[in-house]
Amino acid sequence: MGGEKMAGCALQTDPNQPGPPPDVANSAAGWVLADLDSGEVLAAKDPHGRQRPASTIKVLTALTALHELKLDDTLVATQEDANQEGTRIGLQPGMTYTVGQVFQAMLMGSGNDAAHALAMKMGGVDVALRKMNALAAEIGALDTRAATPSGLDGAGMSTSAYDLATIFRVAMREPAFAQAIATPMMVLPGAPGQPPYELWSDNQVLRNYPGGLGGKTGFTDDARHTFIGSAERDGRRLVAVMMRGENHPVRLSHQAMALLDYGFSLPKGAVVGELVTTSPRAPEQVAPAARADLPPPGTNGAGVHDSSFFGTITGPLLLLAAALVAVAAAVLLRRRRAQLAQARRQASAESAEHP
Repeated sequence: MGGEKMAGCALQTDPNQPGPPPDVANSAAGWVLADLDSGEVLAAKDPHGRQRPASTIKVLTALTALHELKLDDTLVATQEDANQEGTRIGLQPGMTYTVGQVFQAMLMGSGNDAAHALAMKMGGVDVALRKMNALAAEIGALDTRAATPSGLDGAGMSTSAYDLATIFRVAMREPAFAQAIATPMMVLPGAPGQPPYELWSDNQVLRNYPGGLGGKTGFTDDARHTFIGSAERDGRRLVAVMMRGENHPVRLSHQAMALLDYGFSLPKGAVVGELVTTSPRAPEQVAPAARADLPPPGTNGAGVHDSSFFGTITGPLLLLAAALVAVAAAVLLRRRRAQLAQARRQASAESAEHP
């Protein structure tokens, strides 16, 4: 996926251009530097190597929530939300929040409580994960298997730098997502009897890099440090994704900034691959009567209207039969996709590729 050079593990750069700083190029296990608008991959290292995503998977959680929920709807936080391990933004059990507040807080503060609350609003954790994995497959992120909505490590949890760049690129087409990650500070309601409190973005590219558009941070013991950073310069928008990195020789966020600097220094046409995405929304089904290869209702197939009801009974019967065939084909296709997805999840769970 993405071109021949994307299949390898070695560093990939345009041979006619200088490479990225060696200490940055060699630090993370895998990374991708890409153009958000054209989808061109400017440089990469082991782009399809499967790693644990940590909280960068929240980009997929957010994108799925945008497809499934309305931001002006509300939800009531639960004790189960508040009890989530790791980073939390402080959802108070029993308090009502808008979906938009929880959505933005999850991206800005990386709250596992917020991710869990959104998953429950989408029908429960298992349902949300099925929707997340289905969406990942739909947009071409075929290395991705979400096992938790927050990024906490789970069996079979994996993604790749290429997939995260792909998911992030699709998410940036959503104005609500782009606005959320570009917001430096928001205010959340406090506990009963307590004042509201400020929540600041934890993405250093947004806060410290000229033209920063935001991104997502992540860390678990198994995933190590993961990072997504994006920026715009001279009308060009780039994203740097780094997987399984360490905060040396400098913090991973600064390594991502160095990759962005490198990307902006490259001329147009310095390309080693592409981010292949499809529409995040399923295409609308065309009714059989609108198909060019079927005659309009009430004609005999040669464009001539018959004299009886719709000419004869043949026309309606043909339309009905075509509709039944289309429905049956859609059901079989959906079942086949579900079987393939389940097989991939089982294979990932049994595989030793993930850390």
